[in-house]
Amino acid sequence: MNATLPPDIADSVTRALAEDVGSGDLTASLVPSAVRASATVITREQAILCGCAWVDEVCRQVDAGIRVTWEAKDGDRVEPDQVLCRIEGPARSMLTAERPALNFLQTLSGTATVTRRYVEAVAGTGCRILDTRKTIPGLRLAQKYAVRCAGGTNHRIGLFDGILIKENHIAAAGSIAAAVAAARAVSSQVLLEVEVETIGELNQAIATHPDRILIDNFTPEQMREAVAITRACKAKKIDLEASGNVTLETIRKVAETGVDFISIGSLTKHVQAIDLSMRFA
Repeated sequence: MNATLPPDIADSVTRALAEDVGSGDLTASLVPSAVRASATVITREQAILCGCAWVDEVCRQVDAGIRVTWEAKDGDRVEPDQVLCRIEGPARSMLTAERPALNFLQTLSGTATVTRRYVEAVAGTGCRILDTRKTIPGLRLAQKYAVRCAGGTNHRIGLFDGILIKENHIAAAGSIAAAVAAARAVSSQVLLEVEVETIGELNQAIATHPDRILIDNFTPEQMREAVAITRACKAKKIDLEASGNVTLETIRKVAETGVDFISIGSLTKHVQAIDLSMRFA
């Protein structure tokens, strides 16, 4: 795994602590301030670990005296009852840090775990798994990092670093050609992608030579036809991205049609947090 950490970890943690701790942890204040403790964080299920840096930052912001020692790293496959890390420090501070830290770790591990399942499902086909902008508000960079940790590939981060012309843009602009021309006037430095819903629209899009074409809700037979038509274009290599109601049960068949990418909104939208536990010794 070679995924660069996002730059907003400290800000994300600050917001999480503000909403959880507020003016102070009333329950932790019941513990004498001099008490020190040690604990382990374990996983109760198989998962792909992700979020270590967020845990570290939670502990740092709560109390610099908390020490976290990791026994696994982001991107590792972990098994039920495996110790992920050991934590030592002031008991009050550890209790305050527990829930925000586990929230980040279980959510990002959930994203990484489901991503790895999709990546493994298309192994050997040459097709890459993409995420989308369907992310938890405030955690986009974190979730996209989790996707990378699991072997997935990031689509555009937001509306600012790529152009994806969808059906409403085409309707507003008047045609695919008009929308693409307007896009090129805006920027020639970012990915230019056009979404199509029929073979006829695919041919119109190919004529404009975008970087990528998103074929939405095509059947496998239509996908194979789209691949053949696109590969026949000699003017420019145009990648194909498939999307729409793709599941773990169907994704292999989609990948075998020859498309270059498959985008899966559920990687970051339908997050099932991993079951984790922090146990005091």
